[in-house]
Amino acid sequence: MIHLAKEDIKHTFGKFIVTAMGIGMLLGIVLIMMGVYRGMIIDAKVILTDLDVDLWVVQEGTLGPFAEASRVHEDLKYTIKSISGIDKSEAITFQNLQLPKAHEKVRVLAIGYDVYGDINPINPKRLVAGRVLRNDHYEIVVTDKTGFQLKDKIKLGRNVYSVVGITHGSVSSGGDPLVYISLKDAQELQFLYTNKRIQTDRARGIINKDAHMVNVIIATVKKGYSVDKIAQNIRKWQHKSVYTKTQERTILTKNLIKMASKQIGMFTVILVIVATIIIALIIYTMTLEKIKEISIMKLIGLPNSMVVKMIIEEALLLGVLAFLFGNIFSHLIYSKFPKRVVLEIPDALLLFVVIIIASILASFVGVKKVIDADPTSAIGG
Repeated sequence: MIHLAKEDIKHTFGKFIVTAMGIGMLLGIVLIMMGVYRGMIIDAKVILTDLDVDLWVVQEGTLGPFAEASRVHEDLKYTIKSISGIDKSEAITFQNLQLPKAHEKVRVLAIGYDVYGDINPINPKRLVAGRVLRNDHYEIVVTDKTGFQLKDKIKLGRNVYSVVGITHGSVSSGGDPLVYISLKDAQELQFLYTNKRIQTDRARGIINKDAHMVNVIIATVKKGYSVDKIAQNIRKWQHKSVYTKTQERTILTKNLIKMASKQIGMFTVILVIVATIIIALIIYTMTLEKIKEISIMKLIGLPNSMVVKMIIEEALLLGVLAFLFGNIFSHLIYSKFPKRVVLEIPDALLLFVVIIIASILASFVGVKKVIDADPTSAIGG
C-alpha cells in the first residue's frame, strides 16, 4: 500500500512538493507567531530580572509605570528606606523617547536612575562595550539594537548626550530598546517645561512643582522579613499602591500582553484552518484526477480500505513535508523581525500534532470520493 501512494505521488511530484512548500510557508508563519508570543513573555521579564527588587511603590490606585501613568515624590525613597526591614530603596523614571538618528528616529524606553544610588538597573552581564553611567548629566547608555556607537552624540531636549556604554538584549516589555540616563536628566526631560511654557505658566500664577517627581520607588527587603507584610504596611501608612516582584511580573506578563496573546492565538487558529483546507483541496483534486484509475482498481476487486489508506498516507505525507518546510522557513526568517522571536521545540511539536490531525481530517474529503466512486464508470472510458 505504501507502494501505491509512492507511485501515485511520482506522477504529480512537482505539484506535490510545491504545494507542501506553500503550506509550509503558512505553517512557518504560525511558528513565527508562536515565537513572537514567547518573545513577548521574555521581553516582559527583562526589566524585572535586571532590577531584581522586591517592591514597586507607585501612585495610589494605579498599576504602575508599565501599565498606567504613575507619579510619586522622589523623596519618598527616604521614607521607604526608613521602614523596618527595607534594605535599599531608589527612585526610578520610565519614559518613551525618540532618539534622533540620521534621517529617522529610534523609539526607545528610557530608564532614569540615581547614578550614585544603591540600585543600578544596568545589568553588567548585558554590557558589551563601554561602561555604566558615572556622571549625573549628559551621559547615556544605549542597547546595540539602536545602532548607536560609543562616543556618539545624541540631542535630547535642550542638551546633548554622549554614549558611554552599549548593552545587548535590553528591551522593554513592549520590545522597544532600553536606554539609561541619570535621574536628574530624566526628570528634566519628563517633567520640566520649555522656557516659554514656564514663562506662560508664571504669568498664569502656575508654578511647576513636578521637577522632583518620579514614576516609581523600588526597594529590596532584608532577609528574614516578610515582603507581603512590608508591602501592606506601606499601603496603609503611605497611601500608595505597592506590588511585589510576583505581582509586577503578573502585571507585565498577563495584563499588558493579554490582548496581544489573544490576537496572536486567533491568527494562529485561522492559519491552521487555512492550511487544513488547502490540504483537503489538494487531496480532493488529486483524487479527482485519478478517479478512473480508482474505479478500475475497485472493478478488479481491490478493496476500498486499500485505496482509502493510500489517500490518508498521501495527506499525511503532505502534512509532514509542509511541517518540515515550515520549520526551515521559520528558522530562515525569524531573525529578520524587529522584535524578539523565540522558537521553541515544544511549540513545534504541538504544531506537528495539530498538522497530523488536520491532515487526517483533510483526507476524509478524498476518502468520501473514493468510497462513492462507481466501478462501472471505468468501463467504456
